Amino acid sequence: MAQRPVPDVVVRRLTQYYRALLSCRDRGLEVVSSQMLGEMLNVTAAQIRKDLSYFGGFGKQGIGYNVANLLEHLKRILGLTETWPMALIGIGNLGQALLHYRGFAREGFEIVALFDSDPHKVGQIITGLTVHADQQIPQLIPQLEIKIALLSIPTEKAQEAADMLIQAGVQAILNYAPVTLRVPEDVWVRQMDPLAALESMTFYLAAAKETP
Repeated sequence: MAQRPVPDVVVRRLTQYYRALLSCRDRGLEVVSSQMLGEMLNVTAAQIRKDLSYFGGFGKQGIGYNVANLLEHLKRILGLTETWPMALIGIGNLGQALLHYRGFAREGFEIVALFDSDPHKVGQIITGLTVHADQQIPQLIPQLEIKIALLSIPTEKAQEAADMLIQAGVQAILNYAPVTLRVPEDVWVRQMDPLAALESMTFYLAAAKETP
């Protein structure tokens, strides 16, 4: 029987379940119910069971899910049982912060290559890695078998850099530039724009002030 296609919204919720289960494990819980997970994440228990059913049956009715067992299954499903080498494009203030963020390595994501268009930064060694010129992307990305890139460069340069990365074999881009990238269907992009998120919240704060 062919596996049902998994909607992207389900994949996004899987990451939430995974992190909730990590919290349960750290609290010493061995078993957790879909009801309890739902309360932690503001998701219905039925939705959790439906999402997990795409990948098989993991819990027992009336008992719940074994936390360690479900964590291992989700790690495998999400591809977290291996280490993923990543490229960081743009070594400005944001790029430096991303480079020093230890959470990536804890979850199996390792920045192994740095690129920048600024000739004053090219050749510098940061956290043991040499900053390469953008022109070296076509050579080094395939050589290092990199499939994921972090893009932290100005808006006007983002699409050109994304095109170069995709041609070199990158299939997933975490984009911090405030621009929508045009990519092929088999390339995944996640937009990371903290300013846009703040602006969407201040809309409601401003509206509340205007309410009599």
